[in-house]
Amino acid sequence: MDTLNLILCSAPVVLAFYILIFKSTKSSENSKTLPPGSMGWPIIGETIEFLFGKPENFVFKRMNKYSPDIFKTNILGEKTAVICGPNGHKFLFSNEQKYLTAFRPRSMQRLFRSYNKQHKAAQLQHASDEEAKKVLRSPGFLKPEGLIRYLSKMDAVTQEQMKNYWEGKNEVKAYPLAKILTLTLACRFFLGIGDPERIARLVDNFDNVTVGMHSLIVNFPGTTFYRAMKAANTLRKELKAVIGEKKKAMAAGEAMQDILAHMIVASDASGKHMAEAEIADKIMGLLTAGYSTVATAMAFFMKYVGERPDVYQKVLAEQKEIAESKKRGDMLEWEDINKMKYSWNVLCEVMRLTPPLQGTFREALTDFTYAGYTIPKGWKVYWTVSTTNQNPEYFPEPEKFNPSRHDNANAFPPFTFVPFGGGPRMCPGKEYARLSILTFVHNIVKRFQWELVFPNEKIEGDMMPTPEKGLPIRLRSHS
Repeated sequence: MDTLNLILCSAPVVLAFYILIFKSTKSSENSKTLPPGSMGWPIIGETIEFLFGKPENFVFKRMNKYSPDIFKTNILGEKTAVICGPNGHKFLFSNEQKYLTAFRPRSMQRLFRSYNKQHKAAQLQHASDEEAKKVLRSPGFLKPEGLIRYLSKMDAVTQEQMKNYWEGKNEVKAYPLAKILTLTLACRFFLGIGDPERIARLVDNFDNVTVGMHSLIVNFPGTTFYRAMKAANTLRKELKAVIGEKKKAMAAGEAMQDILAHMIVASDASGKHMAEAEIADKIMGLLTAGYSTVATAMAFFMKYVGERPDVYQKVLAEQKEIAESKKRGDMLEWEDINKMKYSWNVLCEVMRLTPPLQGTFREALTDFTYAGYTIPKGWKVYWTVSTTNQNPEYFPEPEKFNPSRHDNANAFPPFTFVPFGGGPRMCPGKEYARLSILTFVHNIVKRFQWELVFPNEKIEGDMMPTPEKGLPIRLRSHS
């Protein structure tokens, strides 16, 4: 009873304290020149339109209404400044760790941070993240010199997938097959596993996690976030099993060259042992990043090139020249990839029209000013490729698929085409993505011509563009 009385007596004091803090924060923000814009509805802000409207529509509507440089909004439960255009990109990429640091929306934190329950301070989480980055970068796995060693295996896996899923078929669904291929490559590269049945079981789970990374945290059956959490738990369980198998094999003296093995060894050597759940979460994040974006680029290459026979013929000519320069049975080499200039221009145009990555969040480390407006410390900052990719000022007739835009790297202003971000946080998997996509292009084009079964197929999802019917195509073999 005494405890209850103490709680009842303390409640008004606690409530008054929170009201005072809220008013103080509100007053502090009101004294600053905040960016123009609207915070939308209470609690949910403008999240619904952000998630379920076209990203470029969400951004352009507000750029036109408020400012072409910056506007404020409330998305995913966060007060957010959206910094727009090439100048905005340059500012963000140039001020990492000075004004801004990485931020993951709460939905992502919940999905990838199960082990946070073991930490008692945010500093420990930050230290753990930094340790993981060192582990990933130290052997140069994602740098060209590291990827060269993996290229022949990447080519062999792609050829095997073509034989198993594409050859001998009159019609296939390109998008699901692209996902199986990219997940197989990622599992080989990051985990060192190649069991096709084991990998196939994971595809739907990775899809659900990817969609749930930017979702409302509504965790009951039937919701996007519930499915994502369920999928993340399934993946975490599977990855912990892989970690256990990996440790046993390494203890038996088996040589391992994959990222997971290096992460385990480096963790043990540093004395800062990462729990298996923590390693599993970090690997799950790497797999998700190396899976969905690459599969999206592959699938939309099939779509746009399937609509343009003239583009197909140019890609075919380039890839045939490379194939004819090699002996039977030879695998792709680094020099071959560097000859695929037109093919890469085509893929750049694919990524301009349908970006695999829509954008990312940052958090303001301190108050700072941009375009005459103050962004308060703690606010989130969002940058998106949509502010430039679809802008006719930089890309004339932006709705048209035109690979020749990319013939000259100086054809459009700096910071207008940034599919992999920029600055210190440029996507570390850029070269991995380039190699895996171009290896796919080489193998698919030299085997087949194709046409779309549904030329006007609806594209669903906006944070993760998805062909409604799986992008069915009719195949015609060259042989």
